[in-house]
Amino acid sequence: MTDVRIAAPVHEAHLGTRRLGVPALVFMIIAASAPLTVVAGGVTSNFAVTSVLGVPLSFLVLGAVLIVFSVGYSAMSQHIHNAGAFYAYVARGLGKPAGVGSAWVALVSYNSMQVGIYGLFGYALASLLQSLTGADLPWWGCALAGWVVVGLLGITKVDLSARVLGILVALEFVVVTVYDLIAVGAAPEGVSLQSFEPGSLFTTGVGAVLSFSIAAFMGFESGAIYNEEVKDPRHTARRATTIAIVVIALFYAVSAWAMTVGEGPSAVVARSAEQGPGLVFAFLGTYLPVWAVDIANVLFVTSLFAALVAFHNVVARYFFSMAREGVLPGRLARTNPRTQAPVAGSVAQSALALVVLVVFAVAGSGSELGPLYPVLTLFTWLTNMGAFGLVLLMAVTSVAVVGYFRRHRTWYGVWTRTVAPVIGAVCLTIVFALIVANFTVLIGAQGDTVLGWLLPAIVVVPGVVGVLWAWRLRSADPAVYAGIGRGGTLDDDTSALGVVPAERH
Repeated sequence: MTDVRIAAPVHEAHLGTRRLGVPALVFMIIAASAPLTVVAGGVTSNFAVTSVLGVPLSFLVLGAVLIVFSVGYSAMSQHIHNAGAFYAYVARGLGKPAGVGSAWVALVSYNSMQVGIYGLFGYALASLLQSLTGADLPWWGCALAGWVVVGLLGITKVDLSARVLGILVALEFVVVTVYDLIAVGAAPEGVSLQSFEPGSLFTTGVGAVLSFSIAAFMGFESGAIYNEEVKDPRHTARRATTIAIVVIALFYAVSAWAMTVGEGPSAVVARSAEQGPGLVFAFLGTYLPVWAVDIANVLFVTSLFAALVAFHNVVARYFFSMAREGVLPGRLARTNPRTQAPVAGSVAQSALALVVLVVFAVAGSGSELGPLYPVLTLFTWLTNMGAFGLVLLMAVTSVAVVGYFRRHRTWYGVWTRTVAPVIGAVCLTIVFALIVANFTVLIGAQGDTVLGWLLPAIVVVPGVVGVLWAWRLRSADPAVYAGIGRGGTLDDDTSALGVVPAERH
């Protein structure tokens, strides 16, 4: 009975239900993308590193790929309501060992994205406070201040986090839209669509461009993770995911294009390399009063904060999902009795983040990189690790969708069950290969370096360990093994939605 009791909290543990609607979920998804951060930091870095003008077109290309991926992914979300989305989908489509391996990759990847952002957040907040007050604060002190607030929000009701993120994301959109309008109006070389021409993208460096741009979408898949907490499990996550992909792709494409117009197609690469993230704020400073630019800088910091909260919530739910099924210690499935937030998972994520922050703070003391140390190390290394792992998971999940619907009779047509997932798997595998080929470029390294293989290994090796752990559970703890990927129940919940399982696992 002891083994069964480890998995038993599973049947009782649950998250707060029926709180999130489509608008709230869209804001939470987009918050993970951090719009202002992507435009000010991601787009300028892309231009600077790759010297390719077709960055705007890359967002449209990747948006199309992810829309195709979301066809099968969203179909799965209607039938499998599990806070560990990738984990559950792969387990149900490719088998339990693959599911546990994917869960470990997801945990490492999402934690990497979340903790890595603290590097840029700490630097940006310290720089902002110095410019406004003259105070010279260490980056790690500012990062820890954000860490405290993120942790507190993580143990509250999910709809409170959604409201906070909704306000911050809306303000980010306002700032970037103002920038876009001013940039297009300035147009020193005229309004040109050159950056949308295929020849501007599909040239030397296209692999690096796509590798940079895919990171801007990371977090879009998190909608399915909240399927136990949405008002309509059949439609909310699917609609929110589609809306978020379309909004992200179009908004970033237009904003990147506006940057080429505002700086001039012939100058945008050089100016991005020269000014980096400061390019957007320097541009706004020539057209807007100082107070408006200060507000934009404040929103740059809150953009990063919104991403921290969004990814923190995702990690907490992965801990909850795995612990609820006994794959992790059952205590990590504990929820707040009042708010139903995954409090143990939230605390675990905060603890991991604290350890990494302390390590980098100590290691960076006296670094020759100076103030940029947390940006060039913690932020750059870990967020690219996260993107590496998440793209791999999306490719694997596409294959899992095919496997799942082959074993379950549904009303879906061949496009949803097979064609779209296969296309998505092929395209995402290509993007993943490009990330691998350009990984040293993405982390700012030169030539062959230990980091070029060590950082990807940190993501992949836990996946292998997870597969071995699942195999051990199959013989050592059959009760836990039987519940893997099923949200704490051995019943197939898809029958309620018209899906008839062809066979039991």
